Amino acid sequence: MTMIVTGGSRGIGAATVRLAAERGYAVCVNYLAARDAAERAVRAIVERGGRAAAVQADVSVESDVVRLFEETTAALGPVTALVNNAATLETQMRVDAMDAARMARIFAVNAIGPMLCAREAVRRMSTRFGGRGGAIVNVSSVAAKYGSAGEYVDYAASKGAIETFTVGLAREVAEEGIRVNGVRPGFIYTEMHAKGGEPARVDRVKKLVPMQRGGQAEEVARAILWLASEEASYVTGTILDVTGGR
Repeated sequence: MTMIVTGGSRGIGAATVRLAAERGYAVCVNYLAARDAAERAVRAIVERGGRAAAVQADVSVESDVVRLFEETTAALGPVTALVNNAATLETQMRVDAMDAARMARIFAVNAIGPMLCAREAVRRMSTRFGGRGGAIVNVSSVAAKYGSAGEYVDYAASKGAIETFTVGLAREVAEEGIRVNGVRPGFIYTEMHAKGGEPARVDRVKKLVPMQRGGQAEEVARAILWLASEEASYVTGTILDVTGGR
């Protein structure tokens, strides 16, 4: 079993990489710029007897995505699972203050990138093309549900797009041995919030959560690994909330 985790060097991606390796996957740790973190993750897996490789690729660049799959296959074997986790956001602001370049950057990474990765996965996994099937898990956000007004509506919209893509692709390849699902994390303690300009955002908003706390990256990773596993063999086209009840 070989899994690609995009944005696998930190946050939810890094937690997914660790758990996937523990469960027997050979893991590709994809990263954009955090080479040291990705290589540390690989070393930790290899030291425990697992198999892993770090591959730099910008998921918003089509040629990089193709290379990501080619290098992973060469290093670890045929890809059987894809976790579309890589994402970005920008400083909190209202829509009327955003320019088109910002919106394009957000959608290039958060929506087009996962679509390109899924395309390459389908080309390799689908029984239609001689593959043996597989699983794709797309990481969305509770922002898709509530819109993130006054913070980053563009980010929320990009996650809404990936949820629609998840449902459509799932139905398209359901007869070809590929299951496609999504997870919708809530307020999770990751470095992403600092990129939006508010590192302590989870502590500010956690009272909105019925469980009255923020989530941990490992809690999302468990949901991702379940959806990728045979335990979820009759599950496709589903978005699983990991939100503490929100």
